[in-house]
Amino acid sequence: MTKPAETDLYAPVKSWLEGLGYEVKAEVGAADVVALREGDSVPVIVELKAGFSLTLLQQAVARQAISDLVYVAVPRWAGKPGWRAFKGNVGLCKRLGLGVVSVRLKDGVVQVHADPGPFQPRKSKVKAKRLLSEFARREGDPNTGGTNGKLVTAYRQDAEKLRAYLAEHGPSRGAEVAKATGVGKATNMMAINHYGWFARVERGIYDLTPTGRDPE
Repeated sequence: MTKPAETDLYAPVKSWLEGLGYEVKAEVGAADVVALREGDSVPVIVELKAGFSLTLLQQAVARQAISDLVYVAVPRWAGKPGWRAFKGNVGLCKRLGLGVVSVRLKDGVVQVHADPGPFQPRKSKVKAKRLLSEFARREGDPNTGGTNGKLVTAYRQDAEKLRAYLAEHGPSRGAEVAKATGVGKATNMMAINHYGWFARVERGIYDLTPTGRDPE
C-alpha cells in the first residue's frame, strides 16, 4: 500500500472549504492551504501532513501568528490502535488551540474533529485523589524516571511486607498479618494474589507459593 502524500489531501480539503463558502489557494507564503471568505480579514489556514508529527504541530503553531483559525489535516486513521493514537493527538491539538480534520482518501470525505479555539482542560477530582493517595502511601522514592515498566507502587510495597511476614512466620491468618504489617487490606490482597505470591492453605490462613518464596 502506497503511503499517502500531502498533495493527496489538498483536493478534499479544498473542496470542503469551498463548500463552506471560502476561496482556497495552496502554498501561500509558508502556509500549505489558505482560505478566505469575501469581506473577511482573518484567513483559515490548514497545514497538511501524511501523519501527525512534531513538525506538523510546530508548523501549525507558527501559523497562529497569522490567524487564530488554524487546522491540521491528516489521513484518516486505520484500525483501533490508529484511532487511539489519533484521539490522543486531537486532545493535544485542542490544548494548542488548533483545529483537526481527517481525510478519508478513498472517497475524499473530510471530517472535523476539533475547531480552533481556547481550551480549558477539565480537572478530574478522582484522578487527582488517586495520584495523591499513591504519593502518600508509597514509602520513600523507589523508582527512577523512565522505569521501563519495572514500577514499584505502594501496592507492591504492601505486598512485599506481607511476603516478608509469611516468609518469616509461615502460614498465618490474614488478620494477624494485617496487624503485624500495618497493611489493613492484607487478607484481601492475599486472596486476590496479584503477583502469584500467596496461597490459601485453609479458610483465612495464607502461605507463600513457590513464586512467593523466590520472587523475581
